[in-house]
Amino acid sequence: MTTLLDIRDLTVTFSGRRRQKPVTAVSSLSLSLEKGESLSIIGESGSGKTTLMRAILGHVQPSEGSLRLFGTDVTLASDDEMTALRRRCALVSQDPYGSLPPTLTVLDAVLEPWLIVRGRDTRKEAEKRARELLEELGLGDEDILSSRVRLSLSGGQRQRVAIARALILGPELLLCDEPTSMQDASTRGEIIRILQRRQQEGMSMIFVTHDLFLARKAAPRGIVLHRGVLVEEGLCRDFLAAPKHPYTRALVAALPRLT
Repeated sequence: MTTLLDIRDLTVTFSGRRRQKPVTAVSSLSLSLEKGESLSIIGESGSGKTTLMRAILGHVQPSEGSLRLFGTDVTLASDDEMTALRRRCALVSQDPYGSLPPTLTVLDAVLEPWLIVRGRDTRKEAEKRARELLEELGLGDEDILSSRVRLSLSGGQRQRVAIARALILGPELLLCDEPTSMQDASTRGEIIRILQRRQQEGMSMIFVTHDLFLARKAAPRGIVLHRGVLVEEGLCRDFLAAPKHPYTRALVAALPRLT
């Protein structure tokens, strides 16, 4: 197996403002991810999930520890090296309103990453690929393709556009930060199946969520974060059946159940 991501004792601390104390968002965290593997990261808001995603992409600097992405130490990489690493990855942000270019049409928003990386002379190939992805995600209608992102789309539709935009270049590692939070149950399941098909083709994925049921669907293995600390790791099905840590048990207890 090829290790794509190797994190050892990672700590990310943000300086406090004026008299405020520094805030540790991620504390002494270790994990690894192999080629073609998926991992769910589970935790509530403020648990450090998004900070971890940003650290993986080099957008925040660790205070301690090491983080190797595709064999390169992110903490020591040059700007050019980080650009090359990021082009092998893709991020689906938890904010589909702020992460998409608002003035572009749906089709152009999905095309944009391809054209930036591969050039405008490949537009015909890119447009074919973009249309296929949007069709797969239930957004193939011409009226949707030609509509402006800012004016016409619901939150759920924007999330699916963001997923298509992330997938168009065929990333080796996909980072998904609450990518289905605005979807209904049936669409959520279909998105998971679409992502799993890419994994079968060799893509690795980290899937961030607060939903244990969704975590189990997205990946067999997971970790639970609480205030930046990894409190439990293992199979997601075991988190639901026999949670070990009090925080994991609290997450399970909060899940909706049929009565």
